[in-house]
Amino acid sequence: MKLLVLNGPNLNLLGVREPGLYGTVDYQGLVDLVQAACDARGIQVRFYQSNHEGDLVDAIQAARQDCDGIVINPAAYTHTSVAILDALKAVALPAAEVHITDVTKREPFRQISYAGMACQGHFIGQGLQGYVNAVDFLMEKINEGKGN
Repeated sequence: MKLLVLNGPNLNLLGVREPGLYGTVDYQGLVDLVQAACDARGIQVRFYQSNHEGDLVDAIQAARQDCDGIVINPAAYTHTSVAILDALKAVALPAAEVHITDVTKREPFRQISYAGMACQGHFIGQGLQGYVNAVDFLMEKINEGKGN
C-alpha cells in the first residue's frame, strides 16, 4: 500500500507560524511522525507540500499512477479551491482530510471545505495526530476495498 500525504500553503512554516494554534513541531517533525507511523504499518508514503494550487492539483493527479490513497491538508485552499475538489473526484482514490486546528470553531469563512466534499474521512482539530489517524483510516478503508 502506498499513500500520498499532501500539504498545502504555509504548512512548510509549521513551528514558526502561529505556534499557539499549530504547535512548535516543524514540517520535518510532521514528516518524521507520519513516516514512522507508516513504517510501523508497512505502508509506503510520499510527501508533498506546495504553496501553489496547481502544484497540488498536479500531485493529486500523479497519485493516480502509483498511490492507493491520499491524506490531504489543503490548508487555506480548503475553503476556496474547487480545482482541488475536482482533482480529488477525478482520481477517485480514497482520501482523508486533515486539519491541525478545529476549523469548525474558527472564522466563519473556514466553515466550508471544498476538498472535504471528496474525502471519505475527516480529521479535524486533532493536531499532528490527525495525520496518523488519517493513515489508519485509509489503511482500513483500502484493505476493506480489497476484501481483506
